[in-house]
Amino acid sequence: MKPTVFIHTNDKQMLGALVSRYSLQKNSARADDFDVKFIEVKNYPCMLQREGQRYLRDGDMRPWLNEDLQSFTPLRFAPPELMNYQGRAVVMDPDIFAIGDIWELLNRDMDGAAIMCRPKSGRKGRKGAFASSVMLLDCAQLKHWRFEEDFGEMFEPVRRDYMDWISLKLEDPAHIGLLENEWNDFDTLTDKTKLLHNTKRKTQPWKTGLKIDYRPADTFQLFPPRHWLRRGRRALFGDYKFAGTYGAHPDPRQEAFFFGLVKEGLEEGVFTEAQLRDEIAQGHLRTDAMALIGL
Repeated sequence: MKPTVFIHTNDKQMLGALVSRYSLQKNSARADDFDVKFIEVKNYPCMLQREGQRYLRDGDMRPWLNEDLQSFTPLRFAPPELMNYQGRAVVMDPDIFAIGDIWELLNRDMDGAAIMCRPKSGRKGRKGAFASSVMLLDCAQLKHWRFEEDFGEMFEPVRRDYMDWISLKLEDPAHIGLLENEWNDFDTLTDKTKLLHNTKRKTQPWKTGLKIDYRPADTFQLFPPRHWLRRGRRALFGDYKFAGTYGAHPDPRQEAFFFGLVKEGLEEGVFTEAQLRDEIAQGHLRTDAMALIGL
């Protein structure tokens, strides 16, 4: 089995996944030596059947919503099983785009680690959380990852907290190696960036001006008061009502980079103009996208 890059996604983020796959193949000198595959929420009945059921997230019970922008995130733990617990895999979010050659990551020395990734930034990183949004995996060492069983443990009777799982706090830290930040560069584009991650949801470049369709992080704090306001809004009006709109990305170069990939992909037949217009109609792509690529 070839080394494989898995992009986990859902319908709302499929355009990002298509652009991500195009960038991985375009920017690798060894594109024929690895596969790129999608892992999609719609293909996992164990997720679809949990719609509306409550799961444990950061100490709170919240309803599972398959239509949420980031409902795909647990699927990052599916690749070892999909690889029959053999060989190398990279798993990544659909809002990550290659600038460097992903073959360098697939082929690097893992020095015995089962997982390689970077720490999360800020307070969560200082508390030992890892950014599992890009992981290099030695699948043979991850036979304890059984996706359907592990996913079910977030629901009653609860045996797993989503945040502990997604932050790799359930793994032996001795088996986790560190990647350089440029392999998962959070909204940062430099001459060292290998994988650009537009991780701040509110400023994803292809969403500017659209209504917010994700649930903000719900870690409760007494201060600042926005945490009180956010919970009050959610309790009164639901997850998305009065949540506002997506803003412009603070770095125009990252917007230009994304839409440059879209334009190239369109010219090379990776996706069609009809597909892009359908993404706009569904509210997944900003309304001025066609103008930004010259159509």
